Amino acid sequence: MYTIVKNYFKSKLESWIKLYFDIYLKQSLVQGYFDQRIKDVSLKQYLVFGEPERLRLSETCVVNNALFNLSSGNIVIGEYVFFGHNVCVITGTHDYKNFGQERMNNFPTEGNDIVVEEGAWIASNATIIGPCKIGKNSVVAAGAVVKCDVPSYHVVAGIPAKIVKKIISSK
Repeated sequence: MYTIVKNYFKSKLESWIKLYFDIYLKQSLVQGYFDQRIKDVSLKQYLVFGEPERLRLSETCVVNNALFNLSSGNIVIGEYVFFGHNVCVITGTHDYKNFGQERMNNFPTEGNDIVVEEGAWIASNATIIGPCKIGKNSVVAAGAVVKCDVPSYHVVAGIPAKIVKKIISSK
């Protein structure tokens, strides 16, 4: 008998809690409570592999959930640069002529710096492999793999990335 009564009250309590939270959440959404919280969120959940002091991010850039590999150089991200999701910025490399543990453990520690200049847009799933410079106000298309410099005011796309368009200001 005790178990039956216990289960009855437990199910009633669970139903009441669910109903209460459903009503609370609906009212909160209607009142805009969560809308304001969402506006305050800034996506900067990036991942750094290597020495963090080698990464310089401007205060106005948005890098979302990028991966920064700093094992073989420095990375500088300029003012008003923005990344789509899953962008990889990689200074590290390995010598494909080596094998096994030697290939895995031997990589340069300098010389593969990457600079992304002011106003550049790096679209989702792009990969940038150093050394290279992404020029001012340029665009790297989604999924592109950049292995060399991108001139300012140009769009690059493809694997490997190639210039597909010059950007002419509409102002």
